[in-house]
Amino acid sequence: MTVLPDDGFSLAAEFPDADHEQWQRLVEGVLRKAGKDAAGTAAEDALSTALEDGITTRPLYTAEGGVNAAGCAGLPGFAPFTRGGTPQGASVAGWDVRQRHERPDAARTNEAVLADLENGASSVWLAVGDAGVPVEGLTTALEGVLLDLAPVVLDAGGAFEPAARELLGLYEKLGVAPEAALGHFGADPLGHAARTGRHADIEGRVAAAAELAALCHGSYPGMRAVSVDALPYHEAGATAAQELGCSMATGVFWLRELTGAGLDAAAACGQLEFRYAATADQFLTIAKLRAARRLWARVAEVCGVSGAAGAQRQHAVTSTVMMTRRDPWVNMLRTTVASLAAGVGGADAVTVLPFDHALGLPDAFARRIARNTSTILIEESHLGRVVDPAGGSWYVERLTDELAQAGWAWFQEIERAGGQVAALRDGVIGERIGAAWEARRRKLATRREPVTGVSEFPLLGQPAVERDRAPGRPSGGLPQVRRDEAFEALRARSDAHLAATGARPRAFVAALGPASAHTARAGFVANLFQAGGIEPVHDPVSVDAASAAAAFTTSGAKVACICSSDALYAEQAAEVAEALKAAGALRVYLAGRPGEQRETYERAGVDEFVVAGGDAVAVLTGALDRIGVA
Repeated sequence: MTVLPDDGFSLAAEFPDADHEQWQRLVEGVLRKAGKDAAGTAAEDALSTALEDGITTRPLYTAEGGVNAAGCAGLPGFAPFTRGGTPQGASVAGWDVRQRHERPDAARTNEAVLADLENGASSVWLAVGDAGVPVEGLTTALEGVLLDLAPVVLDAGGAFEPAARELLGLYEKLGVAPEAALGHFGADPLGHAARTGRHADIEGRVAAAAELAALCHGSYPGMRAVSVDALPYHEAGATAAQELGCSMATGVFWLRELTGAGLDAAAACGQLEFRYAATADQFLTIAKLRAARRLWARVAEVCGVSGAAGAQRQHAVTSTVMMTRRDPWVNMLRTTVASLAAGVGGADAVTVLPFDHALGLPDAFARRIARNTSTILIEESHLGRVVDPAGGSWYVERLTDELAQAGWAWFQEIERAGGQVAALRDGVIGERIGAAWEARRRKLATRREPVTGVSEFPLLGQPAVERDRAPGRPSGGLPQVRRDEAFEALRARSDAHLAATGARPRAFVAALGPASAHTARAGFVANLFQAGGIEPVHDPVSVDAASAAAAFTTSGAKVACICSSDALYAEQAAEVAEALKAAGALRVYLAGRPGEQRETYERAGVDEFVVAGGDAVAVLTGALDRIGVA
């Protein structure tokens, strides 16, 4: 490292050095103005955010609490590989742009595969079997693909062995030399068991995968056999640390099996590729990928593997949990952030799922946007020109360390439960993931974790996006969750009501006083009702006790919500509630906290108070029930 001489030109030389205590005192002053009395570390705690896995993000990170406290992250390409699996990272050509295909029609899949490879994709991730192209259609699907240039990664579920044999036969038929073949057989018996709940024949499937791994190691140096897929756990609602722990436990399982089948530990490591979800929480994704390499390096070290063989090969896939069915265009933004995080985090291959993935099979435009997302990040944003761009960030280093610690603790718990297979079979993993998702589900229901276009800023009038139906995914094991699922169920009820009656269920917005008094709460209420598929009717702009009944009747609504300031509530809310009830309102809501006036409002006919942070799903479910939406 070159040390620059002191030339007398120090940045901010005219300003005195500031210390942590000074910053805390400034924070204390701001909090006091907001009505909060906190001093010292309590002031920082007030600005901190609690994440899952017991991790808390702080408002300020310094060298003392960041890199130094987290320990040495090493150098890119060297153990513990936190900063990257290779010295150059993705700085030579960017990451492997790996696009997924799952259309059962082999001929149409071939058209899409060739279009992707001709326009920026560098490898193919192909679903084979019940969830994609038939095994016997593999030759048609890959017709015209240069198999010694474009790696093919299979996702065949329980049919991985016949799919692998079919691919090997295609190599032989096309004259691709064994040493020139590139790709991955994608054998994943544990992931398949996690998705389907079928554990009966797992020993036989594991033996078949081990046989393929030995074949790759001996004859096909450019091929890998086994996937350590953490997506089934992420898609069931696992936290980042749970995803890490499950992947470590699965990786250790495979090291035991492959070394037992005759491979040495280094060769066994070389047959594994780890797959993780990339979410729109960019810093958590970056830290997760860095922590995963660090944890696997520790496993490799304990197994006697040294050097580059201990580097984890990573495939990052944009999360299906975050993808929404309503307003799917917003998914483009989510996947852009997720793919950026995957690239910055050091993933070797990145799959950007098309924005319409949750709706069925993507069209050509969606596939184009997906592959171009990586191309823009690599070619125009130049992310590939920097090795470990997040390295040295005190926040990222600390988050990486804390996530690694939490992931390792969960991995140890799985091992104490008998290992990944036993923990899956006995329900240990399912129960823990289920508890984590339940906690997150409450945040989604209360909109503390907002979902744009779904729980926030929904567009009821937006036409539905139609796509060809996708093949059914394996099921029967761990559930597959989505952030939008509770609100999607409400919107589906509204759609059915629209189809049956020609109109959506409605709620009358009874706004009191001038716009300056009611706009904020009226907007909040309109947003809330639309999230449940209920059309808000705010006409006229303002009502009072004398006009509320007639306006409600004209609106065609069956429920109503009073909106205004606390001062106007005290003057008019009770009379307006009585008028709405008299006009036939099945349920009357009031936007805001009632304070000492609760009993007065309730006696007048207010049934429920809607507030920010309240359970929106419960409120909307009750409203649809009252309206009579099946």
